[in-house]
Amino acid sequence: MPVFLWSLCWCVLPSVLADADDASLLGGWQDVWLFRLFLNVLGYATIIIPGYFLISYFKRNNYLETGRGLCFPLIKTCVFGNEAKSALLDDASPAVRNESESSSSARQAVKLLFCAAGLQASYLTWGVLQERVMTRSYGAGEAEGSGERFRDSQFLVFMNRILALTVSGLWCVLLKQPRHGAPMYKYSFASLSNILSSWCQYEALKYISFPTQVLAKASKVIPVMLMGKIVSHKSYEYWEYFTAVLISLGVSMFLLSSSSDKHPSTVTTFSGVVILGGYIVFDSFTSNWQDNLFKYKMSSVQMMFGVNLFSCLLTVGSLLEQGALFDSLGFMTRHSEFAMHAVLLSVCSACGQLFIFYTISQFGAAVFTIIMTLRQAIAILLSCFLYGHAVTLVGGFGVGVVFLALFLRIYARSRVKKSSKRPAQTPVQKV
Repeated sequence: MPVFLWSLCWCVLPSVLADADDASLLGGWQDVWLFRLFLNVLGYATIIIPGYFLISYFKRNNYLETGRGLCFPLIKTCVFGNEAKSALLDDASPAVRNESESSSSARQAVKLLFCAAGLQASYLTWGVLQERVMTRSYGAGEAEGSGERFRDSQFLVFMNRILALTVSGLWCVLLKQPRHGAPMYKYSFASLSNILSSWCQYEALKYISFPTQVLAKASKVIPVMLMGKIVSHKSYEYWEYFTAVLISLGVSMFLLSSSSDKHPSTVTTFSGVVILGGYIVFDSFTSNWQDNLFKYKMSSVQMMFGVNLFSCLLTVGSLLEQGALFDSLGFMTRHSEFAMHAVLLSVCSACGQLFIFYTISQFGAAVFTIIMTLRQAIAILLSCFLYGHAVTLVGGFGVGVVFLALFLRIYARSRVKKSSKRPAQTPVQKV
């Protein structure tokens, strides 16, 4: 991590400073994103490094065998857990799937409509509010530029995580969950990468338009495939390469057709591209680490609780050290509209996660992917309509190519899964 951060500083600092000079969104050098990122990581380090030494101490002294007292159960849960791993817990259990298959078509249609409506409402509202909070002023009067902008992306991450922690904690208490086996400290890795990816997601909106951000998320498959090929030596089918090329082509058409003489929020800068790259890297690590954690017997809600627990600890610690927590709370008291937006943003994020778990458990990952892909397309249209983002004909065609490629991937993957279930099938040729 330190080597990565120093390399990032030397490579992007000149361009970052150039963007900071030109961007009207920044009020001073304190608000340069690279400096803010450094302060955030420094705050996380003041919690992670002592935690690392404590964990090493307990393991080195075989505390599991020699420990006793009131703190022993807590330390055992946090450091050791139940080291015996079990098979991956599938949220979509056979009982649920059988019940779904045996239920009436009308009931299934109502369930599907409920899931789709819940996901669309949660994440479309979340996207609109995200862009509103990060790119518009609060308390603006008749005089242009008289408003005040909210600048601390980390506080929004904290707000999202504290409500998600509360919701998942109540869910775990009220509904029966499998016995937890993973050492709690292992959630901290996914928490750190999840915090950084969320911070990049908010911060990027200061430098790029929301439609550009959505397209970047849709094209995550490209770096994931490259990393899988280089690091894990994975093989991919021809249709995966074909759709990846289509996605690259569509994103390139959209970006190259964007005009730079529009509103600052529509301009894609070098800083925005770098921050989006950070989002993709951190988000990819989060999903891979969570997959590894699922080797322990746990539910998705338990995963949600563990990751958000450490996310709250890291973000509140960093905010307090920087003095940013009380500054942000002061901003909330000065601008009630922002307070309402921040709370609603957190509610949508927490509800959206619950809808994700429920949709996958009832209908599987394929249906969920289709719903979320449609959500991305609608989010771009909604953002252009509400915030006046100009999209050229070529850019619109590029967006269409991206989503065509995404639906082709969904269709091809479903066909491959169906063919793999049939006996004596010829295996698909891979490269």
